[in-house]
Amino acid sequence: MNPFKIFTATLFSKSTMPIENTSIYDIRINALNGEPITLSNYKGKYILFVNVASKCGFTPQYKDLQKLYDAHRDQLVVVGLPCNQFGNQEPGSVQDIESFCEMNYGVTFPITEKIDVKGSNQHPLYTWLTQKQKNGISNSKVKWNFQKYLVDPSGKLINYYYSMTSPTSSKIITHLK
Repeated sequence: MNPFKIFTATLFSKSTMPIENTSIYDIRINALNGEPITLSNYKGKYILFVNVASKCGFTPQYKDLQKLYDAHRDQLVVVGLPCNQFGNQEPGSVQDIESFCEMNYGVTFPITEKIDVKGSNQHPLYTWLTQKQKNGISNSKVKWNFQKYLVDPSGKLINYYYSMTSPTSSKIITHLK
């Protein structure tokens, strides 16, 4: 048997081919109230995905997330994704999360169902955000609440920002100008 043929067959077999980038707009996720959020409705806008929690030291960032959303809503959608994987800092029910966000921070940007952002039950959105084979840009790990992922108007990952980065940081704002 020709060794070159074996090599090329192995090199280009489906099992070793890189997984094609998938579109973020094909991922399904529900709003906090259980209604589907259609990410493709946000085509043409930047999307800032943020895993949020009500009982975290970074929770006051809700204020700046709302400020950012208000200032740039014509070109940006902020999406808050409640997660209870870091220090059990989002233990509340749907009603608890909704009333907390509205009463304390006047949140009007979309908030999703509570999800896992890491581990064996990681939501497909976070699989896309954290895996280069899906997003085509970089691998990352969600280290804590309020980590941010910015996607451009064509659905490509721009970058991610750790919790310490303010939502109104020039690192994020510079892309919106």
